[in-house]
Amino acid sequence: MGKRSDFARVARDYYPTPAAAVLPLVPHLRGVKTFAEPCAGDGRLVRHLEAAGLRCAWSSDLEPLDGSVDLLDAMSAPPAVPFQFADAIITNPPWDRKFLHPFIQRFAPAGPVWLLFDADWIHTRQSVQFLPFLREIVSIGRVKWIEDSKQTGKDNAAWYRFGPARIDRAVILHGRTAA
Repeated sequence: MGKRSDFARVARDYYPTPAAAVLPLVPHLRGVKTFAEPCAGDGRLVRHLEAAGLRCAWSSDLEPLDGSVDLLDAMSAPPAVPFQFADAIITNPPWDRKFLHPFIQRFAPAGPVWLLFDADWIHTRQSVQFLPFLREIVSIGRVKWIEDSKQTGKDNAAWYRFGPARIDRAVILHGRTAA
C-alpha cells in the first residue's frame, strides 16, 4: 500500500475516502460551492463533501462503483471542462505517480484542484516541477483507509491545492490539528 508496508496495493489504488480524511479540508474550501470529482469510485468522497454543504456538479471514474458516478476517463476530458461546471476539482486520485503527475500537469493550470495523497511527496525531487502550481497543503496525518481494519495506514497524507502557475511560489501549509 505505501512505502512502509509490504501489502499488495489494491488495483488502481482504490481506497474509499473516509470522512475523517475530508473533515480537515472543509474549512479551507473558501469560495468553493460546487466541485467535480473525476476519480469518484463509489462516490464516498462526493457524499462527504455534500454532507459538508458543497454540491457535486460532476462525478466520474474509469470503473464507477456506484450508479451516481459516470463512466469517464478524466484524462480524456479537456482540462477546462470541469471548471465550466464546478468551482474546483476535489478528488482522492490514485497515488501512482504515472497517473498523479500527468493529472496535476493537465488540470492545475486550469483552476483550483484539491488532491489527497501522501504527505511525503512534497519532500521529494519529483515534486519540484509542480511547485509553481502548488498553493496550499492541508496535513491530515495517517488515515484509516480500510474500514474494518484496526490500524491506520502507514503513510501520512495531505490535501494539496494546485492552481495556475505563479512566480512567487508561496505555499500555505496548514498543520494537522488534534483529532
